Amino acid sequence: MTWGPDYGALEAADPQIAGAIADELRRQRTNLQLIASENLTSPAVLAAQGSVLTNKYAEGYPGHRYYGGCEFVDVAESLAIERAKTLFGAEHANVQPHAGAQANMAAYHALGVGHGDTILAMSLPHGGHLTHGSKVNFSGKWFNVVPYGVRRSDELIDLDEVAELAREHRPKVIVAGATAYPRTIDFGAFASIAEEVGASFMVDAAHFAGLIAGGVHPSPVPHADVVTFTTHKTLRGPRGGTILCRAEHAKAVDKAVFPFLQGGPLMHAIAAKAVAFAEATKPDFAEYAQRVVDDARALAEALTGEGLRMVSGGTDIHYLLADLSDLDLTGAEAETRLDAAGISLNKNAIPFDPRPPMVASGIRVGTASVATQGMGPAEMVEIARLIGRVLKAADEVEAVRADVAELVGRFPAYG
Repeated sequence: MTWGPDYGALEAADPQIAGAIADELRRQRTNLQLIASENLTSPAVLAAQGSVLTNKYAEGYPGHRYYGGCEFVDVAESLAIERAKTLFGAEHANVQPHAGAQANMAAYHALGVGHGDTILAMSLPHGGHLTHGSKVNFSGKWFNVVPYGVRRSDELIDLDEVAELAREHRPKVIVAGATAYPRTIDFGAFASIAEEVGASFMVDAAHFAGLIAGGVHPSPVPHADVVTFTTHKTLRGPRGGTILCRAEHAKAVDKAVFPFLQGGPLMHAIAAKAVAFAEATKPDFAEYAQRVVDDARALAEALTGEGLRMVSGGTDIHYLLADLSDLDLTGAEAETRLDAAGISLNKNAIPFDPRPPMVASGIRVGTASVATQGMGPAEMVEIARLIGRVLKAADEVEAVRADVAELVGRFPAYG
């Protein structure tokens, strides 16, 4: 079979979209990709994502569909389910969520959280995610959200505060996981608190799922009732979500995804997830995961030498959170200046940030993509110097862009 993405056909049919795709490929090849929630998928994942499975409607689950002609997509989804269960040691997996937000919404519903019920989750200003209770998100609008945060003294999660809040508010669900907390989380301690107050325990592992798969990060699966994650980020798969759970929650999780929340699953994305799960079992994926963590630590140390303060003193995972206050720059200013120099990352609030989120006092810097390209700790020192030059002197932008091009040229993306 030779059928697959035909960019010649796309260019002929829609040159504007073809041009946008070509420009994005060029950007990924010539810029430093340091956005913590992004990665570079393999050609195999891209092939599955761009396959004819995009044509197939398949409401339901393998063997129990609402449409005919599903025998082959059933194979793909069954493989994705079994591979996810094996990879993470889970009793049940649902691979249909279109994204992490849908996975979290389904998990809340499966655990019985309804309008007005209480959840205990990490505060967004301290590193939590929108779906953990932000007032602009469904979670903040539908649920009574009690936030926990980090201590001022060391910027680490205050487990004593978590326990006190849990005893006071008796939440239905306690959520662990974050989008801007650069340290490992004590899942066992959270599970003990949840058990004490009779709450379910849910972990949003979106950011570090790939590190778990690669064996360089503790797994929440033995401790949590439900674990959600995205299949991109450190897992290096397609954009999408997955839910893992104990067998006792399997029916509730499946019903929460379909028919409660979603209709037809994206079978091309599910096939791509299956490919990514298989790739994550290979020895080279474990090597990659270790490189991600080693790179993040090396970059944090080198950026400290450039005058940036590391929130919590460093990192245990694939990204770091840096405070720019000592450089008299906002996160927004830093993001714009660095982007002009070919360095892609994002502004980010830091704990107890006096600035609004769209301005912010910090930046979040991730190493998943550059580790995929093969860059190691030595290159992280180079990257830190490039970042330092731009942040300290706006007139260095053009010179740094040339140096960025030289660096990424040594480690080509999709070369």
